[in-house]
Amino acid sequence: MSIDHRLVTLLVCPLCKGPLELLRDAEQHPLELFCHADRLAFPIRDGMPVMLVSEARTLSGPDGDTTTTTKPITS
Repeated sequence: MSIDHRLVTLLVCPLCKGPLELLRDAEQHPLELFCHADRLAFPIRDGMPVMLVSEARTLSGPDGDTTTTTKPITS
């Protein structure tokens, strides 16, 4: 299932209200929405972004390298 590009441009990080970048898998399917400021990746499930900080995962490395830690953020 695809995600509407217009929706991506309207969404912001629920934590810092900053812009999000759409990350895609190797086959160019939408995978996650990434916040560079917080280094959080919010999953996209069945074409719907899950914008809950508790569901996000942290990305480690410079500039949001996609090397991940699998532990979700809790606040």
